[in-house]
Amino acid sequence: MLALGAAGMIVVGSKQQFHHPSSMNVAVIGQGYVGLPLSIQFARSGATVIGLDVDAQKVEALNQGRSYIKHIEPATILEQVKSGRFSASADFRRISEVQAVIICVPTPLNKNREPDISYIVETGKALAPHLQKGTLVVLESTTYPGTTDEDLREVIEEISGLKAGIDFHLAFSPEREDPGNPSSVVATIPKIVGGFTPACLKRAVELYSIAIKTLVPVSSCRVAEAAKLLENTFRSVNIALVNELKIVYSAMGIDVWEVINAAKTKPFGFMAFYPGPGLGGHCIPIDPFYLTWKAREFGQNTRFIELAGEINTSMPEYVIHRVAEALNDRSKAIKGSRVLVLGLAYKPNVDDDRESPSYVLMEMLKKRGAQVSYYDPYVPVVKPTREHPQWAGTRSIDWEKEAISGFDAVVIATNHKAINYGQLAAWAPCIIDTRNAMAGIAAGDKQIWKA
Repeated sequence: MLALGAAGMIVVGSKQQFHHPSSMNVAVIGQGYVGLPLSIQFARSGATVIGLDVDAQKVEALNQGRSYIKHIEPATILEQVKSGRFSASADFRRISEVQAVIICVPTPLNKNREPDISYIVETGKALAPHLQKGTLVVLESTTYPGTTDEDLREVIEEISGLKAGIDFHLAFSPEREDPGNPSSVVATIPKIVGGFTPACLKRAVELYSIAIKTLVPVSSCRVAEAAKLLENTFRSVNIALVNELKIVYSAMGIDVWEVINAAKTKPFGFMAFYPGPGLGGHCIPIDPFYLTWKAREFGQNTRFIELAGEINTSMPEYVIHRVAEALNDRSKAIKGSRVLVLGLAYKPNVDDDRESPSYVLMEMLKKRGAQVSYYDPYVPVVKPTREHPQWAGTRSIDWEKEAISGFDAVVIATNHKAINYGQLAAWAPCIIDTRNAMAGIAAGDKQIWKA
């Protein structure tokens, strides 16, 4: 049954009001960091899931029970494949077999730092010819308000001849994945849901009640879209604040990390955010720009958000400045020096390198004449990316004393727990730490440069 909880939330009971899970067929389009965990969760909950993806290699891997995402165990996938509740396919005609379609595709920025919703639009075009009456379509990709009820709705209606809210249901429910966080479990993270019409909302709530414990229904798709942008803009602005304070406090001879650790002892009115070499991942560096772009359509300026973006995107320059200072202290220049970037993933303990500031650091160092390498235990080889194709095929160096000691400087860009920082302190002649990873590590008389 469904019972209303606090703040408009719905807590899902043992009985479902949609189809019985065993008879529910769901297609999840996009089998990446968002779509694959969601597919597995629906399958675990008893639904029959078709994981649709245009990447034939991903489809083959999934049907063989192999994982290409570090924090998703192969056994987890294989269990659902063997049960018959999950299969992968590149055939969009199979949408005709399902009662619900969930879209989890990328929403990057184009070269002008403007929203690129082409993946959403193309997905809408691909699914529309096969959409059956009564089917629910849900978009989960982070985007600006109006994408679902304008852009996606229009392309589906034009091609299918069906009308949203009448012939098919339409909704938006933002993803809340946090790769590498063991407490981030799809089933237990409250899920915001907004529908094109009240009937669309009801159908979307019934769908997600199969797999998600707590649902948060809101009045429209646009409110749900705006809520996701608020979540990530909140993080972007606060990260910009500590990034700026890092530079200010450094000039004053104050360790910003010690300041944050002291401030976070306050049990109210403060939330700790931490500085870094720049923003990474698919959300924080991108989502605020979706909001600022859409705001201009309404004649609104988002100066606060744009300032935060400027600060965060300038952080790699500050790191390079500190690298130059550290090398200069050893009578060396960046040009001609061998520099190792430690960590290619955008955050600790994951293999996700989307929008990683490490790429920016590597390119800036290379442009200044450095010989650049990287080490990352989770990213042994760089896969092709839209933003940094020139690094494709580059391999991580081996973690050994002879290799590490041969670099003039090591820049800690990502603080993976798997890295032995004691060995790094003993082996590397010069360390520039952007993540406070060397805190508490004995480095002898060696200076650790914070950046």
